[in-house]
Amino acid sequence: MYNKILITGASGFLGKELIKRLYNKNKIVALARNEGELIKLQLEYPNIEIITGDVSDKFICEKACKDVKEIYHLAAFKHVGLAEEQTRECVKSNIIGTINLLDQTLFKDIDFIIGISTDKAVQISGVYGATKFIMEKLFQEYEKINSDCKYRIVRYGNVLYSTGSVLCKWKDKLLKGKEIIITNPNATRFYWTITQAIDHIFECIKSSLDSTPYIPSMKSMRMGDLLEAMMMKYGKVSIKETNLQEGENMHEKLSKEGLDSSQTEHYTIDEIITMI
Repeated sequence: MYNKILITGASGFLGKELIKRLYNKNKIVALARNEGELIKLQLEYPNIEIITGDVSDKFICEKACKDVKEIYHLAAFKHVGLAEEQTRECVKSNIIGTINLLDQTLFKDIDFIIGISTDKAVQISGVYGATKFIMEKLFQEYEKINSDCKYRIVRYGNVLYSTGSVLCKWKDKLLKGKEIIITNPNATRFYWTITQAIDHIFECIKSSLDSTPYIPSMKSMRMGDLLEAMMMKYGKVSIKETNLQEGENMHEKLSKEGLDSSQTEHYTIDEIITMI
């Protein structure tokens, strides 16, 4: 008998890959705000149930969680710069939406809920990181009062070519021969592939014992190296260097005790070229 599972943010970069992995073994409820993308998903995966709506809407969460045994909470407002300008929307999605889903675990027979966090929740310098830090704390609070549901968190860095990624912006400009803007070439970021990101979610479900963020070992990239690799692959253009945007750190950390992204092993330019 198949489990009925809910995937929030189902039409997003991670959501689509997760559906691909889980489709043949589960009955999937796909929740997202973009009805057009949901319809496309259903054409590709005919047996999924699609629900259009926002996790910040209690009614939508109640509807989406009906008879669900597992929740993969991927929905998020994740653009660092926009979060500084549209704080309310970021809070609605990342905090209010999380509360609405967690509330469902208190009175429904849900086996587990897993949330996706970020290295930006460690050294908080902006709205996005702050909302993800609060999300992690919410999972821990609910875990204390409900031992019948497993509350799990994965925390990692950036996923190559995720929606809104600098890689998407740079590749588009490189292919069009337009100027590239880089905030600081010496800034470093943790990166891995979408396959690694999804694998980590399943590893967390299998191995994690509680809501403590489940943190992988990740390699990092110097942003200047990433840009150089992309120009070697897609063509050279003029470059404009600016300052870090509000809410950004020069280097990131996956945990308070761990090394930051300037201190860990870096991908070489040749490695980056094979990944992009």
